[in-house]
Amino acid sequence: MTSTPTQAPPGAVRTPYPELLDFTAAVFAARGVPAGRARTAARALCHGDLTGMDSHGLVNLARLYLPLFDAGRVDPRAEPRVVTDRGAAVLLDSRRALGLWAAAEAMDAAAERAAAYGVGLAAVRGGTHFGCAGFHALRAVERGMVGLVASNCGGQRIARPPGGAAAMLGTNPLSVAAPAGTRPPFVLDMSTTAAPTGRVRQAARAGRPVPEGWLADDAGRPVTDPAEFDAGGAHLMWLGGAAGQHKGFGLGVAVEVLAALVSGAATGPHADAHSGDGGPSGRDDDIGFLMVAIAPDLLRPGADTDAAADALFGALLDCPPTDPARPVRYPGWHEHRRARERAAHGVPLGTDLYRELVEIAARTGVAAPGKAR
Repeated sequence: MTSTPTQAPPGAVRTPYPELLDFTAAVFAARGVPAGRARTAARALCHGDLTGMDSHGLVNLARLYLPLFDAGRVDPRAEPRVVTDRGAAVLLDSRRALGLWAAAEAMDAAAERAAAYGVGLAAVRGGTHFGCAGFHALRAVERGMVGLVASNCGGQRIARPPGGAAAMLGTNPLSVAAPAGTRPPFVLDMSTTAAPTGRVRQAARAGRPVPEGWLADDAGRPVTDPAEFDAGGAHLMWLGGAAGQHKGFGLGVAVEVLAALVSGAATGPHADAHSGDGGPSGRDDDIGFLMVAIAPDLLRPGADTDAAADALFGALLDCPPTDPARPVRYPGWHEHRRARERAAHGVPLGTDLYRELVEIAARTGVAAPGKAR
């Protein structure tokens, strides 16, 4: 099926995807990241723009990743160290490596073990921000496996426990990805808060209000002005809405356990937070990851798991919709379709972001991404 361009946002610049990858890899390589790993990092970062999760894409190059290099919080030539290897499970110390590639390699390590044991686990400490969790979970899918990714935010505290007056946990992303037979892969990629901070700040830069349920003031009243988050007038809510905060909070704590307690990384909950002003505190250093790969074919020899997955996801897609104009879709379906279209016709970037990338290219001495014809 031939894809056609979707409507780009007003004023967007469509940029060839291969040129975005080349540019981003060159910028990371110029900061000292080895070429192969710089390319993996570029794929991880551009995944956000390719799939439409723009808040986790190239908008963070100048705002998040390059400042990490400038501050020495990322070691461009770090070599992760094996702390413990138990066959199916391994514990790695990332040693401040760029999380965009280090998390990808950790999932690869988990998948290699799953190929031998049916399940593989890589726990990582000493990590840095790794971009879209779904990108790393999909690396297991590329091998016909199920991937699970959990990450805390190191020592950073952004969200308050329900009923609490101090921020104690990060946004703590979680992703599960699985093959779907002949269908696009299933990819759940979510923060355990109502929204990631990147989306809140993206709305603030655009001057757009956020939906009720994302932010609240100290009295619990909804706040729709995203600028209030960084101004200290609002705090981030958990998934589940006002009445179901305990669900998102519980998931956030579960991710903290899986990603930090298992690996020995820094934890958000710490007594230091009790004496502050209640707002966000700490830094996202020493992040913990958990990468799990599961190989169903090894656990169920002789079973046709591809056919079972095809039937499962096919049944979901064929579910009668309440609105015929809005058929049922599962997580990952729209992103897969969008990625195919953008890879073929160019990735839409806001004019301000495109200008920023051109300026980074000039400062770095690398080729800037061009405009799609």
